[in-house]
Amino acid sequence: MAETLSTLIRLHEWTVDEKRRALGILLNELGALEDAARALEVELVAEQRAAAVEPEMAGFGYGFYALGVILRRERLADSTVQAEAMIETARDELHDAYEELKKFEITDASRRRRETDEADRVERIELDEIGLQGYRRVRAQDRSERSTWGAGSERETES
Repeated sequence: MAETLSTLIRLHEWTVDEKRRALGILLNELGALEDAARALEVELVAEQRAAAVEPEMAGFGYGFYALGVILRRERLADSTVQAEAMIETARDELHDAYEELKKFEITDASRRRRETDEADRVERIELDEIGLQGYRRVRAQDRSERSTWGAGSERETES
């Protein structure tokens, strides 16, 4: 049973690690989407400054650029929402896997504690028996010494 339990613990530890890695990847992807959104805003500000410097050129190309920025923002927002949903799901899965691992670890700790308690109980019984045998020997020796002393003092009074 102990070997099976330790195997299950290792399996669940591996599962928890895999869920953590998957969550880490999703968080990195979300970070990349947020970085892309920030970069888009910086690019937009730069284009707006350039359009302000050359208004006649801005009229021709800026409208298409602005439309492209709007579409890119929408795609980034949709991707961000999807990534956040996937992260939430991954967090739930990680939480469930961790709870399952904890169940096995608690069961294993309980089993080990019971084994230790049983070993301690057996040891106490053995030590009690050793102490009792020592006590009996001392009592038997005391009785034999008393009976020897008692016999010797009776002889002295008879003489």
